[in-house]
Amino acid sequence: MKIKDIPVSVIGAGSQPGAGGDAPSYIDMPSDMDKFNAPLMPEPDEVQHLVGAREAMSWLKKALVDYQHSTEMQLANLNQLDEENRELVNQILGEGEVSITCDGILHAKVQESVLAGVWRTLYFDEDKRVAMDLLEVAPVPHIAFTQDENMRPVNTTLDLGADDVANALPILVELEDRCLKFDQTGAEHSINLTLLPLSEEEIEFLDARLGRGPVDMLSRAYGKCQVISTLTPNVWWVRYYNSMGTLILNSLEISRMPLVVAAAGEDLGDSSTRLREILAPYWSDAA
Repeated sequence: MKIKDIPVSVIGAGSQPGAGGDAPSYIDMPSDMDKFNAPLMPEPDEVQHLVGAREAMSWLKKALVDYQHSTEMQLANLNQLDEENRELVNQILGEGEVSITCDGILHAKVQESVLAGVWRTLYFDEDKRVAMDLLEVAPVPHIAFTQDENMRPVNTTLDLGADDVANALPILVELEDRCLKFDQTGAEHSINLTLLPLSEEEIEFLDARLGRGPVDMLSRAYGKCQVISTLTPNVWWVRYYNSMGTLILNSLEISRMPLVVAAAGEDLGDSSTRLREILAPYWSDAA
């Protein structure tokens, strides 16, 4: 007997077209991971007259070098640039992975450029008009460390009738202890809430007790990571999502700043090299 002569029977619900079974379904494939792409630039002869943008890039080139020697935040105020020069600066820098909003005593929006550790920060007045336009060189922009005027320590007291949040109370006690140790020794700590038997009510209870701080950061790479400050000093909500938007890790971190949003020192060195490459065809004095 030959193989082709062997009868094959497929049985079971959905094994045949029209058999009443559900149509086959497949998991969504992840989207592409963000990576460095050189910003789109105009022709060199179209920007030679934009002196303000050239000076801003000359400053940035020097600031990236200075930071590597001193590790002190470098700031430049771009308020005096006109619209054409500012637009060219924005074209050169592009948009990177991390964006930050601050809505507290200060109101600001920050966008990391395609150059890691280079940030564009806009401060707004009470009428939501741009009051200050900054170019910053640092692992994290200054606004990310903003605290609310209503900052408070961890509250571990048990409310009457709060029996349905019993699993959340030990977490508050742990946070209280670890915050004290952080103040004394600088020892960072992370609590992985995803691995704990917490209900939605208990998560909401933790959220209410810790409060929402003024800083909200979003890092987009393969999936995304959201970092939100709380009203408890040095305590952050850190949530990781996969590329399909599903929450895969929910944690509380005790640190001055979660590392996920900070540019590494070697990244700032790479940014210095990339900036010289971007500017080379345009302004020899800036490159």
